[in-house]
Amino acid sequence: MDQLLQQIDGYCERVDPSYWAEPVNAVTNLAFVLAALIVWRISRMDPWAKALCIILALIGVGSYLFHTHAQVWAAIADVLPIVLFILVYIQAVNQHVWLMRPWPALALTLCFFPFAAITMPLWQQVPVLHVSAAYLPVPALILIYAWLLRKRAPLTARGFVTGAAILLVSLTFRSIDEPLCDTFKLGTHFMWHILNALMLGWMIAVFLRHRRCYSAT
Repeated sequence: MDQLLQQIDGYCERVDPSYWAEPVNAVTNLAFVLAALIVWRISRMDPWAKALCIILALIGVGSYLFHTHAQVWAAIADVLPIVLFILVYIQAVNQHVWLMRPWPALALTLCFFPFAAITMPLWQQVPVLHVSAAYLPVPALILIYAWLLRKRAPLTARGFVTGAAILLVSLTFRSIDEPLCDTFKLGTHFMWHILNALMLGWMIAVFLRHRRCYSAT
């Protein structure tokens, strides 16, 4: 229990352990909830899109808890919805873009974990972004899917490339938060929230567009 309550100080904006030590980092998590609400309105009856919107809102809640309480339990609440979103999105794409049956799709989805583990040494060598190495398998996988879909579903492939580009920009802001802290006291982590919310909402919209344009599944 004591370990779960251990304080974490990992961002430039936080200068003490108080609840509102990161007001900008905390408040900008509303971007996730706002993105979820916007995409929810266009998701209609699509169960995958609606599930992803709910998880997107939970990402905002978890991140808010982390940037206010700044304890280990809150860090777990921050990370778990992100992992869940990644897995559900991959499963949705495997089933409804690649048209795989649920169980083979799930097996391929779970391959994300060994893919991330095996490629981690590579991501740790990337200049600037190495501090966000744990997230870099995501844009890499999106770009792999985009390349594979370039002929079969070019509109979706372009959407994936756009999503990966937004994610790489947001990861850059996440990565330079501490290095720029001496010159920019507010830090840049809040831009990770805003751009990441935009990217995740965009990716749900790309999935929805694919289902409406390329298939009736």
